Amino acid sequence: MTTTLIDGIGLLYTGDPEREEIPGAALVIEDGLVAWTGPAAEAPDADERVDAGGRAVIPGFVDSHAHLVFAGDRTAEFQARMSGEAYTGGGIRTTVAATRRASEAELATRARALVGEMLAQGTTTVEIKSGYGLSVEHERRSLEIATALTDETTFLGAHVVPAGTDADSYVRLVAGEMLEACAPYAKWVDVFCERGAFDGDQTREILTAGRTAGLGVRVHANQLTEGPGVRLACELGAASADHCTHLTAADVDALASSGTVATLLPGAEFSTRSPYPDARRLIDAGATVALATDCNPGSSFTSSMAFCVALAVREMRMTPLEAIRAATYGGARALRRTDVGWLRRGARADLVVLDAPSYAHLAYRPGVPLVHQVFHRGLLLEEDIQNHPADVVL
Repeated sequence: MTTTLIDGIGLLYTGDPEREEIPGAALVIEDGLVAWTGPAAEAPDADERVDAGGRAVIPGFVDSHAHLVFAGDRTAEFQARMSGEAYTGGGIRTTVAATRRASEAELATRARALVGEMLAQGTTTVEIKSGYGLSVEHERRSLEIATALTDETTFLGAHVVPAGTDADSYVRLVAGEMLEACAPYAKWVDVFCERGAFDGDQTREILTAGRTAGLGVRVHANQLTEGPGVRLACELGAASADHCTHLTAADVDALASSGTVATLLPGAEFSTRSPYPDARRLIDAGATVALATDCNPGSSFTSSMAFCVALAVREMRMTPLEAIRAATYGGARALRRTDVGWLRRGARADLVVLDAPSYAHLAYRPGVPLVHQVFHRGLLLEEDIQNHPADVVL
């Protein structure tokens, strides 16, 4: 069994609350797992050695909210928003039409290309939702494509009500025949609980049906307006309430007193010129916060977790430490994972070597490609990750 020692680490951010940062560190990988971390002077011998050259090392990013199976382009919608039009979520139906027209091969190729982008930028775990099919056949197809890319797949048949269908009939379809067809390909069920999408009662019906089918619960909550989404997520024991942009004091209290993670998606606010979530308020209240890209063609077409870290620090009053914690450990908590998101003994050896002395440079030098190397399941990925992700499952 081969062991690999990574030494010469200027600063190791482990993500482990018991010892989050180790200066002058080293790390040992064995059988795809972290076997040891500590000061470089105390490192055990290993079969192979990698010199980090004084660079910082962090856990691979855990992107717990992404929509990667889609077709089409919404550049015109983005340009209209930049000219002053408000975001309403209505453009989702444009993507649905394009996704239904696309072949399975076209959808798979595009989704895998986005996974390649993510890997090249240090994301080693990603959740992928359906939600651009909105029919039994097309939702199942989307999830089947996603299962080849990640272990974290989410059934989002309740993204919006498709054109030509009344809401009550569609809710019955989603909670019945569509869920039955999609559940074998999904780990989670999600609903866009928002004005213009699904109300609290409809959301509860779908999430309860999904939970009965054995799926974990997630909720798109309080993105555009205050509403019942966050408190419903906490009541139902959801792993995460995502967006959390418009929160009442009761919403904040519910998140702080529950096991539901508040997943913040600053790429959406950046791309829609909307108010950013108040991460400081959530953190100070004691809520667990995650960061994710919300990568999708309409409201947040970015695959860069580093960009979201920079936005969180600049726009959401997070410190660099809080932001990197939310993008790694927080994302893992939002997926209820203990094997990723940190670098402690027994965790999966997913890690990123940054071409910088500290993780703070992700916010200090926004937009600069700082990823020097990516290790996934203990293996150093080839330099041209973006164009060769075919055998990697996040």
